Amino acid sequence: MSGHIPQGQWAVILGGSSGFGLATAQRLAELGLNLCIVHRDRRAVLARVEPEFEKLRGSGVKVLTFNVDALAAEQRERVCDELAGAMGDGEKVRVLLHSIAFGNLKLLVPEAPAPREAASALAEKLGIDEATLVAAADELFGQGRDGLHTLASAPVYSDKHFLDEDDFARTIHSMGTSLLGWVQTLHTRELFAADARVFGLTSEGNTVAWKGYAAVSAAKVALESLARSVALEFAPYGIRCNVIQAGITETPALAAIPGSDHMKAAARLRNPFGRLTTPRDVAQVIALLSTDEAAWVNGEVIRVDGGEHISGSSG
Repeated sequence: MSGHIPQGQWAVILGGSSGFGLATAQRLAELGLNLCIVHRDRRAVLARVEPEFEKLRGSGVKVLTFNVDALAAEQRERVCDELAGAMGDGEKVRVLLHSIAFGNLKLLVPEAPAPREAASALAEKLGIDEATLVAAADELFGQGRDGLHTLASAPVYSDKHFLDEDDFARTIHSMGTSLLGWVQTLHTRELFAADARVFGLTSEGNTVAWKGYAAVSAAKVALESLARSVALEFAPYGIRCNVIQAGITETPALAAIPGSDHMKAAARLRNPFGRLTTPRDVAQVIALLSTDEAAWVNGEVIRVDGGEHISGSSG
């Protein structure tokens, strides 16, 4: 990749043990940035995470990892203390990536049953039982026949647990406004480089309503609004702030969304390249925007989806 990133600088990655965060850590390590990774994983998950961190350490850059709550102010201070102590002469934070995926994925109200007219009509035409038809569609859909997503069983949502105002508040803070505390702390402690890049992550849920995604949608919109303000008010200090809007991507966060298999199928059918976005696709663009040559990009929402958002095709 053309473009210059100063060597010996640091990237702070919030949510860096999987998905976009880990992919970005891997890419930035390839370009010589030291890494400060904050993540929150259970002991069972660490067996998968730690080998990935060891690979990063083996790439020749400094790597600090913290399995702590990135939303807790005292933990943020602790991380910054240790980061400051690990920095060599002239080393500063070039990149801050907010990749925290911790939100409530519930409906607002019990789902009203919708008739499955296509499946029932086709079953009647073929002279078979509808349940038999749907079972066959489910089997083939599970094998990757994306075009059957309208005949396969519909996503199942909880009929007992629904979003409330506290769910919204927690999700908006964790996936949106918590970025501010990290920007302010790194700035106040003079840990940012003279030319620093701050990134957040959003999705098409910022304008499209998906069932069960309401709280996360609100968080994404809040994050985008905050990022614009950061881009404006921190610019005199050399800080640029942009938000990446990834296409549908296979990540642990996506897997937690009810109906994610249907979302992936629809995205593959719609995408001009016929595939999902990958974490590496997003990491490449974050790396590109971290170069000296991208210094004039500020306050933007940048789509990284292979044209998924502009496609009117369905396969």
